[in-house]
Order: sequence, then structure tokens, then C-alpha cells
Amino acid sequence: MNFKLKLLVAGLALGFAASSQAADPIKIGVSGPFTGGSAPMGVSMRDGVKLAVAEINAKGGLLGRQIQLIERDDEAKNERGVQIAQELINKEKVVATVGYINTGVALASQRFYQDAKIPVMNNVATGSIITKQFADQPENYIFRTSASDQIQSQMIIKEAIDNRKFKKVAILADSTNYGQLGREDLEKVLKSRNLTAVAVEKYNIKDVDMTAQLLKAKQAGADVVLTYGIGPELAQIANGMEKLGWKVPMIGSWPLSMANFIDNAGKNGNGTRMPQTFIQDPNTPKRKAFIDAYVKAYNPPQGRMPSAVSAAQGYDSIYLLAAAIKQAGSTDGPKVKAALENLNEKVEGVVTTYTKPYSKDDHEAITADITVFGEVKDGKVVHAAK
Repeated sequence: MNFKLKLLVAGLALGFAASSQAADPIKIGVSGPFTGGSAPMGVSMRDGVKLAVAEINAKGGLLGRQIQLIERDDEAKNERGVQIAQELINKEKVVATVGYINTGVALASQRFYQDAKIPVMNNVATGSIITKQFADQPENYIFRTSASDQIQSQMIIKEAIDNRKFKKVAILADSTNYGQLGREDLEKVLKSRNLTAVAVEKYNIKDVDMTAQLLKAKQAGADVVLTYGIGPELAQIANGMEKLGWKVPMIGSWPLSMANFIDNAGKNGNGTRMPQTFIQDPNTPKRKAFIDAYVKAYNPPQGRMPSAVSAAQGYDSIYLLAAAIKQAGSTDGPKVKAALENLNEKVEGVVTTYTKPYSKDDHEAITADITVFGEVKDGKVVHAAK
């Protein structure tokens, strides 16, 4: 082989290598509970994420590359979340991860992304501390597209005390990080108003009898029950009140909108209210297109998303991340983080249209004015009457 031919072959080889490298997919992790009591949230989130990625890939992807999702079931277990985080970072080389349903899993796992300088988009977990876990560090890689418990606890107390004039509140919260941090937030809001709950009761995941906790609340004279929980146990509260012949309203955090509360509580769930960033109501063209695409792709029972909030927030988290990667012109973690903190373009999401949703000091995309109250009515969530 002569020298010119060798140069030509070498050049072609380099060209093929460069072309191959340019075509490598952009890997994004998706971590959530796809089995167990939190699965309605995890599966809905994942399916919303997949819809957004399919749309972006159909239009040519990002930076001339397709997005590839690396999905992992964290089973709502902190230790499993930690294993997955390390696998996604070190083995799969993801450029970002979206997900986290459970506050405890997020707090245990996202430290690995922080250390690796890789952004995390918490698209369901709501513990107030989540985006502030590393706020004392020079750079913070943790972002969120869900309504924090700080927002929700303020809304729940305002609804119970100001709007509906209840005088004696009882709090029932599960024993998870989520339940107990949410309970603390509710008590802080009450304290700021010089109020205290007449009963504060805890229950465990998989508990099927809430009689003891409900009797204490009833005997204390509670006229409303406030809840903070993540799974089907919430339905045991509604059903337990029915068994006791004690019907007072339930107002709680957003998981009261989940299919496994609504279906297990049946008629006993009617009237239950909770903060929502998204209700499965096609009241804008963007929302109608999203709902239609979700129902067509996944064919959920009765056409109802298992957790509409999770699906919508999952969908939006991908579009925000994609906008940042596009603006940065790179998948480099620090550059994507900097772009998220100063997004130039408006991002039309399902929950809202995002205009500079983040800054260096504020990594919360959702504000109180975006969040509304939903109400359970005959097997679905509707907008609550004022």
C-alpha cells in the first residue's frame, strides 16, 4: 500500500470513528418504583418521560443525536436507589437522570450525582429539603419539577382553616421520610398560625387497619383529617372512617389523587381534596394532545392515568432538560446545569409554560400559583369547586 493510499484509509477510518461517535445516543437515566405500592407514580412518570423522548427523537433528537433512556426500578427502597445511581453514573455514563418518586430514595441517591456533577431532575418527589440538600455547596446539581411539601403544606392548611373554617385538625402521616417530613411541614404551618393539631398519628406502609389512629383523632374532636402518605394505605383511612361511622373530610398531599387510593376507597374517597399541578382535563390544546397520546400509547383502565401528576411532571422534566442541553450545545454536566439556571427559551410543558423556571439559588420549577386543588369525584379527580 503506497503512502497516499495509507493516508486515505487512515482518513476514512477517522471519519467513520468521528461519525460513529457523533451518532452515539444521549443516555438519560430514569429511576423510580415501577413495582410495589408506589408503582402508579413510578410507572406514570416513566411513561410520561417516554412520550416526551419519543417526540423529541421523532424530530431529530438533540444535538443531532437520539435520546436513549436507561430505566431502572428502585422499588421505593433507599439502598436500591443508591445502587442504581452508581450504576447509571459509572457504567451507563448517563448525562442526567430524571425521576425519584420517594423523598427518602432521592435524599439517599442524589448525592452521587452531586459528586459526579451530573444534573438530577426530581420530577415527583416533594420533600422540601430535596433541592436544598447541597445548597451550601458552590454548585447544586439537584432540580425539581414537582410542588414541594412547603407549597403543599401551606395550601392544605389554608384550605382546611381559611377556606373551610375547620377548627380542630388531626394529622395522619405514614412512617416514610416523605410522610414524616410532610407532617413536620404541616405542623410548622400550624405553629406559624399559633395552632396545633388535636391529634398527630403515624402508620406504617402495608398497614390495613387504621382504627386505633382514627379513634384517637375522633376522640380528640377532630373535624378534618389531614394526610401525608404515599401508598394505598391512604384508602384504609377513608374506609376506616366509614367503619367507625365517622365521616369528616380528608385533605392531604397530592398522592390522594392516585388510582390506588381512588379505587380502593371507592365511594368513601368522594370529596377528598389534594394539591395538584395537573389534572387529567383536556382544558388546553397542549394538555389534550398529551392526554390523547398517553391514552393511545398505554391504554390505561377507564382511560385514566394511574397518576396524572407524575405523568405530566415526568413529561415536562424531559423538555426542560432537553432545552438546557440544546442551549448548552453540550451534554457536559456543569454546562447543562448552568443552562438550566438561565434558560433563554420558554418551554411549553403540560403543567405550565416555563419562563426561566430556575436560577442559581432556586431550583424549584413549580410555584404555589401553578398548583390547584383537585377533588375525588366518582372515580376520578376533578377541579375542586372554590
